[in-house]
Amino acid sequence: MEQKHEVDEGVPPLTHGDRADRSGGAPGPRGGAGDAAHAGDTGDAAADADDDAEAVRRPAGGRESSRANRGWWDRNADEYQNDHGEFLGDARFVWGPEGLDEAEAGLLGPAEQLRGLDVLEVGAGAAQCSRWLAAQGAQPVALDLSHRQLQHALRIGGGDPGRPGFPLVEADARALPFADGSFDLACSAFGAVPFVADPERVFTEVARVLRPGGRWVFSLTHPLRWSLADEPGPEGLTVLASYFDRTPYVEEDGEGRTVYAEHHRTLGDRVRELVGAGFRLEDLVEPEWPEWNQQVWGGWSPLRGRLVPGTAVFVCTLA
Repeated sequence: MEQKHEVDEGVPPLTHGDRADRSGGAPGPRGGAGDAAHAGDTGDAAADADDDAEAVRRPAGGRESSRANRGWWDRNADEYQNDHGEFLGDARFVWGPEGLDEAEAGLLGPAEQLRGLDVLEVGAGAAQCSRWLAAQGAQPVALDLSHRQLQHALRIGGGDPGRPGFPLVEADARALPFADGSFDLACSAFGAVPFVADPERVFTEVARVLRPGGRWVFSLTHPLRWSLADEPGPEGLTVLASYFDRTPYVEEDGEGRTVYAEHHRTLGDRVRELVGAGFRLEDLVEPEWPEWNQQVWGGWSPLRGRLVPGTAVFVCTLA
């Protein structure tokens, strides 16, 4: 199996910045679509760009989106893991803010059947899901475009301090650096797919690196949410835009440069993209909000979660 850009284990200590989560869009329990920027200081100028960013709806291409999201996740990884690390756990596989846990849902298949499988986690962030997979006896590879998120994977570690116990690969999900047929299973919890302008490339790449009959399971913001105000309270139940408007959500700095981008597709679009890449859709899971979960995470909340779906999980098999 080919691998490129594995993260150096001799990384500097991580710090927790004072960056706030972006108020809109997906919560991204996993990492974004950004590729390897650079570790260390997030930079005052970059932080100011996020603070002063203006939200617009306009086209954003593939390279533009990847470059912007790479920077955004590198700048905000510290705050993200600080704020949400307790909910995500160090070795827990959570599909979204509702708290749907793979240990109970079994969307990847029975846990006992994961042992020995080669698994690719796309948009792994701090590799919490990969760590859970490794505990089941699987052989995961955690891939993310954000260098800073992968540094958090090293910070959490695994069997030995600073060592996760499985490969961390820094690369673009639109061009996976692996040989054909390298994996039995691929998964992603809010990673990569919502942040790329050309998700069909991601699906085609995942299909390429899977073995015949391989499983591909991923979660993202439920497409219905794109037509609603992105607020956790009653105002978040108001339709503000057409569900059929695929114009990207973009945040840009004072000079018009993209600092964040997220891309909407309808449910039908997703199905067609998957089928076009050679997958068969086995299930579409829309987690209901559980009574035990009282947390608010961006636009996700008990109020909205009990009325409209917030997450969609696609369970697919390579045809």
